Amino acid sequence: MEFRYQDPYPIQKDDTAYKKLTSDYVKVEQLGNREILTIDPKGLELLAEEAMADVSFMLRSSHLESLRRIIDDPEATDNDRFVAYNLLQNAAVAAEGALPSCQDTGTAIVMGKKGENVYTGVDDGEYLSKGIYNTYQKRNLRYSQVVPLTMFDEKNSGSNLPAQIDIYAKKGDYYEFLFLTKGGGSANKTFLYQKTKSLLNEKSLEEFIKEKISDLGTAACPPYHLALVIGGTSAEANLAAVKKASAKYYDHLPTEGNEAGQAFRDLEWEAKVQKICQESAIGAQFGGKYLTHDVRVIRLPRHAASCPVGMGVSCSADRNIKGRITKEGIFLEQLEENPKRFLPDTPPHLEEAVEINLNKPMPEILAELSKYPIKTRLKLNGTLIVARDIAHAKIKELLDAGQPMPEYFKNHPIYYAGPAKTPEGMASGSFGPTTAGRMDVYVDEFQSHGGSMIMLAKGNRSKDVTNACGKYGGFYLGSIGGPAAILAKDNILSVEVVDFPELGMEAVRKIEVKDFPAFIITDDKGNDFFADLAH
Repeated sequence: MEFRYQDPYPIQKDDTAYKKLTSDYVKVEQLGNREILTIDPKGLELLAEEAMADVSFMLRSSHLESLRRIIDDPEATDNDRFVAYNLLQNAAVAAEGALPSCQDTGTAIVMGKKGENVYTGVDDGEYLSKGIYNTYQKRNLRYSQVVPLTMFDEKNSGSNLPAQIDIYAKKGDYYEFLFLTKGGGSANKTFLYQKTKSLLNEKSLEEFIKEKISDLGTAACPPYHLALVIGGTSAEANLAAVKKASAKYYDHLPTEGNEAGQAFRDLEWEAKVQKICQESAIGAQFGGKYLTHDVRVIRLPRHAASCPVGMGVSCSADRNIKGRITKEGIFLEQLEENPKRFLPDTPPHLEEAVEINLNKPMPEILAELSKYPIKTRLKLNGTLIVARDIAHAKIKELLDAGQPMPEYFKNHPIYYAGPAKTPEGMASGSFGPTTAGRMDVYVDEFQSHGGSMIMLAKGNRSKDVTNACGKYGGFYLGSIGGPAAILAKDNILSVEVVDFPELGMEAVRKIEVKDFPAFIITDDKGNDFFADLAH
């Protein structure tokens, strides 16, 4: 066979709408018979700073259109519509620029493609990192990165750095970028499966996808933009394609393969996987049709002895934005500045929620919750204690040392969350729930000591949690994953640090809430909404 080079990912067009940030920082210089695009590194800093700011407070119009379609779909359940409406309301609040759309403002990720005729004269990663740093310092974002000091000792970096920056070389005289901020929820729902040729038939692939969709769950704040990548020259190539496909970066790949091994979208399987997701009935967090907005299925070449399969999602905080630097200037993808235009004139109809007074003694709150079946919608009023991963580990250290469970863990429901910075003049920064499953290992022990009797978070949980609630009389309440800005604006009245202040966003807090939305997911009788759904 004759030599033939194939661009592995032949993106056929870019129909992105860009806005111009500036004509500064770029000039064209002559080097022999070449024109060189020379970029002042301050231009890289500016682009990264603006990208991180925009993507933290605004979303793509196409994403918001998808949410509105859920509300208008007669086949959507009330739960689907309720979540979609809340997410649109949240987008409208976030676009005001004070409260980010999600409290987990994410790991900053930059993918750049630098043309051979582009010159900066610096380590581009340093200046991109400085732009990211600037945004996280100036805006009401959360520092989520922890850095290792030893194998087991860590501390918060205090800047949300380091960022993940990957820069590739290509032909041309322009510089392309994809910026992402990836929260822990959706990052933790990226999976690699090492399969074989035996998977590559209609029946086996369909069975495999059904199983993995069921495992995917709701912890990463659906509705999702789901990406499934089959093949890859390596495991890391597969997962890199998953991330970019979930961000719609590969939407304009070819739709058929060739003998040179080009990547392509399989539209037939995209429709099949979307149908599988709809028929799962998991829905937009609490049952229904809309586990996913859409699906991208990418087929890649592979080694004959290896068939990597990757799956990942972009969640309701669909924070992806493109940038470009050309001889005309510095450009950034235009995100939606007016999400309110997607809201319906009247909210979707829902049955009235049950009001729960959290300021009663814990036995009385448990007795009240015990009157209602799983799936009951609630409005919570009163005091919550906020604690997540590191705080739970600290409390376990106390118990292991023979010390008592803190009284605040026994007297109040525990909200798994970690807030963004509080804007000036507001009671709270963006403050949505984190993934419940990370705290599953603590539940049985904590409930045996009278703590964690009512837990509030997002996503499905393990059988161990169901068993513990049945044994000790506890409850797990599910909150909507995603609308962190609107929760801060409308539902959280005050925030106070009560323990471990040195942990920053992981410190234990006491918050007062009004009409905080939740659902009974796991009850004191051993019932679990998600387990019942799976059957």
